[in-house]
Amino acid sequence: MSATGIVSIMNENPALQLVIDETSVQPLSNDDFDPKKHIDFVPPTKVHNMSDLKLPEGTGVSAFAVSEPFQLFTEEAVARMRAEIFSKAVLENCRYSSNLAQCQLRGFAAKYAPFVYDVWKNPETLAIISKIAGVELVTEMDFEIAHINISVKSEKQKAEELEASVDKKMTEDDEGIAGCPWEDDKPIVDWHTDSYPFVCVTMLSDCRGMIGGETALRTGDGGIVKVRGPERGHAVVLQGRYIEHQALRALGTTERITMVTSFRPKSHTVKDDTVLTTVRPISNLSELYYQFSEYRLEILEERIREKLKALRETERSGRKMNTKDLKAFLHEQEMFLAHMNKEMVDDALVTKGSIDDSHLFSGFAKRSKRKRIE
Repeated sequence: MSATGIVSIMNENPALQLVIDETSVQPLSNDDFDPKKHIDFVPPTKVHNMSDLKLPEGTGVSAFAVSEPFQLFTEEAVARMRAEIFSKAVLENCRYSSNLAQCQLRGFAAKYAPFVYDVWKNPETLAIISKIAGVELVTEMDFEIAHINISVKSEKQKAEELEASVDKKMTEDDEGIAGCPWEDDKPIVDWHTDSYPFVCVTMLSDCRGMIGGETALRTGDGGIVKVRGPERGHAVVLQGRYIEHQALRALGTTERITMVTSFRPKSHTVKDDTVLTTVRPISNLSELYYQFSEYRLEILEERIREKLKALRETERSGRKMNTKDLKAFLHEQEMFLAHMNKEMVDDALVTKGSIDDSHLFSGFAKRSKRKRIE
């Protein structure tokens, strides 16, 4: 995005410019990321499993579904991350929008945000997220380190929304009706499943006084469970590829800035159901496809090397080759490659910013999303 584009954004949303200005004047150190200094981990009070959400057994990579919010980073770490994401280089080159969310920053960490990049590549951070998820994880790919969702409003807008919320509640109380929660009418991010197996959502805003802002999860029987939004420096881990969810609207605050980092299982023997449905229209396709291809082909390489070693050992030991087993292995890799090929849609067929509902599982969520778009 050009400098002219940045000026246009600021003219459209002066509140965002105020946030950027306040961030830029804070005195910060230039120290490298240090887990002893920048991580302040307190385990979540509860972890919900897939069965708690009434989802079928075997859904997902592990039994884990979602954590309650937990403290992860120090205040200094949050301030350093905010400074990098609101830098001129990131805002000029890495801003995207779609029909799911209006302001997002993507693909910036490796090039423009060394502190943020090191946060999510550090073994201690990975160990924390892996322990909560119940499986050893690595970052999905560099392009998906620290996707940022931004919602900023003025003090006047905040006051108007709070007043409208109070008026609506008083009307419902007077008339004896209880409609959908007010924040559901205009979610920050609409119903979706993530493209990647696991995500860690970190709050970078001060949430004191915030009303709403939860993450709504669709249960297996069509119900909704809400997980309260994290506080500044706190995080939530979610197996988002397999659970339909949306970020509900937050009242009582001028900003809601979240950092979403995606993860996948480290082991090449664990299934990788990664899709690119929700990220193709909001990505540099050359970078996205290269990194997706690289790690998937590395998985395939490890699988083939392991199978070849087993075949050679079978031959050397004089045992009979198991043709049925080998054919099953080959079929699995054929499916792996076919899935990979399907996800890499030709550039000319990708509509920038337009995300359809093919990634959703339930008819209810598809109908809800389609109604909002129309």
